[in-house]
Amino acid sequence: MIKTHKAPIAKKIPKCLEIHNDTRIDDYYWLNQRDNQDVLDYLIAENEYYKQTMAHTKNFESELFEEMKARIKQDDASVPYKYNGYWYIVRYEKGKDYPIYTRKKDSLDADEELLFDCNDMAKGHGYFRLVGLSVSPDNTMVSFGLDTIGRRQYQLQIKNLVTGEIMPDSIQNTTGSSTWANDNTTLFYTKKDTQTLRSSEIYKHKVGNAEDKDELVYSEEDETFGVAVYKTKSRQYIVIACYSTMTNEFHVLKSDEPDNDFKLFQPRIRGLEYSISHFQNAFYILTNKDGATNFKLMKTPEAHTSISNWSEVIPHRDDTLLEDIDIFKKYLVVSERTNGLNQIKVIRWDGTNEYYLPFDNETYTVSTGTNVDFDTEILRYSYNSLTTPASVIDFNMRTETKDIKKEQEVQDPQFDKANYVSERIWATAQDGTKIPMSLVRHKNTKPSSSTPLLQYAYGSYGSTIDPYFSTIRLSLLDRGFIYVIAHVRGGEYLGRPWYENGKLLKKKNTFSDFIDCSKYLIEKAYTSEKHLYAMGGSAGGLLMGVVVNDAPHLYNGVVAQVPFVDVVTTMLDDSIPLTTGEYDEWGNPNDKAYYDYIKSYSPYDNIKQQHYPNLLITTGLHDSQVQYWEPAKWVAKLRTYKQDANKLFLVTNMEAGHGGASGRFEALREDAQEFAFLLELEGING
Repeated sequence: MIKTHKAPIAKKIPKCLEIHNDTRIDDYYWLNQRDNQDVLDYLIAENEYYKQTMAHTKNFESELFEEMKARIKQDDASVPYKYNGYWYIVRYEKGKDYPIYTRKKDSLDADEELLFDCNDMAKGHGYFRLVGLSVSPDNTMVSFGLDTIGRRQYQLQIKNLVTGEIMPDSIQNTTGSSTWANDNTTLFYTKKDTQTLRSSEIYKHKVGNAEDKDELVYSEEDETFGVAVYKTKSRQYIVIACYSTMTNEFHVLKSDEPDNDFKLFQPRIRGLEYSISHFQNAFYILTNKDGATNFKLMKTPEAHTSISNWSEVIPHRDDTLLEDIDIFKKYLVVSERTNGLNQIKVIRWDGTNEYYLPFDNETYTVSTGTNVDFDTEILRYSYNSLTTPASVIDFNMRTETKDIKKEQEVQDPQFDKANYVSERIWATAQDGTKIPMSLVRHKNTKPSSSTPLLQYAYGSYGSTIDPYFSTIRLSLLDRGFIYVIAHVRGGEYLGRPWYENGKLLKKKNTFSDFIDCSKYLIEKAYTSEKHLYAMGGSAGGLLMGVVVNDAPHLYNGVVAQVPFVDVVTTMLDDSIPLTTGEYDEWGNPNDKAYYDYIKSYSPYDNIKQQHYPNLLITTGLHDSQVQYWEPAKWVAKLRTYKQDANKLFLVTNMEAGHGGASGRFEALREDAQEFAFLLELEGING
């Protein structure tokens, strides 16, 4: 018999929150004090409650972890790519958690040159992340960002690749990325606001100087915008990108002239989105100008970049989303999406040929990969599907032939991709809209009212969860689960209008779409309420919070990862990270119309006295995107409202942030924990 343990009960300290003549009483507002010992004690107590209550699954969780780990090729390496005379490779060694970055000069047969061994660098740190490697044009230095907390505030440093020494240059509170000018001594980087963590300033650093000598070259005063800096593929321009959810602005500077001033490309116009690529004497512009909802491609002379000089290259199409372009010396490669499916089109600049790469599946994902070489006829892209491990493919655009450079190896002698089947199915939403779902199962798993099914979705920011292969997911599929990705509105699976119809005052479409997909899966006997499970993270965790309030009876269990659930309070607090930049996604609740709408769905504000599914809720103490106190408050309030004996767990990673654990194997422990929770609810323990 499983011993019953007593759940922690957080103390109530009522706080009155008033705006628009509306008052909310928040009993758990005090949990936002990260350094308060009472707060830490509560989080630790919740962790202990989970450990004690689920102690009987610990061995199974460990088995799942080892099973997942065993499928990963431990001594793996990336497909090398060539840039500026060097082949760059990222590899892993057996039993080690972190990557090793290396390069070889001219030939893959050359001696390996070690750039970074993250396994050595991570020693002594509970969390470690290396990002933003940027090699100087003369190949003698590399800049990089380090985070050892998980809050995405990176220390920027420089390594001398000739001597192997880390140089004294050290810059705090950056995004981790940086860009070299062509003089090999000037480095541009982005700094964050220390409180909100908004990327707000671009600085210029001269190698060897102290941080306080760095020159501020751009400051973004609009709190709804962030900034970044990068170099064009042509290597001729340094670009400052200013971005918000629905507006862009760029500033450009020739890479050979780092001490000159940046030139404004085109002044921001609210609602005008665009991105720029440089080729020969022109800029190519992917934009929604003139109502091009699904975007079109335009160009402008590099000397005359204002909008009046833009001319059309590829027109807007109602049925096709223009997602990205890759520019080569002889070819333009266009990444598109039609009816939810990725497509890649190759066009010769001289107009002599154009064609689409052939793909013949309905649940696949394809995207162009690392294509840093400009003068080549080889396009690198990646392909995978729900049933097919990821492949990296080099495609010769002249001969139209492909060379599979690598297919992900599943380290399991029992694995055979022929054992899995996938399909795309369509539910009908309450407003009549058809909602696509991508489904995968083991061929021996037959849909029925007793079949367990895990439904996943995200549904915000126009971010599309494409159907992708996962070795981790095999632990569910091989135990009889069906896995479904619901392509709900708020993503861009069916084009930009799909996103527009799932944001701001249409946000509830995201939630009702997910629920309608669940109802369809039950109605068509893929599963039933007793065996249906749901999972989502971050904004997808918000989705989980809404569906358990609105349709708790549909699900036996729900996993909400780092969930954004206290939407009203967070969006009214412009002192915490990301808030101001989110207004175009959710609305600004300082405006009563948005306040009322957000409050009507915010999970924390809509907890009811009702039965809730079994719930596993995860967070990270140092999360900079969804603060730990949102799920903590949510769980504390749920404990006092829910009218059932179902499981309710809050698990806080006390050493990590939004992305969870940092090591490639340590991160699997969180997956194993979530899967053990779901499988235990199904009575599966082996």
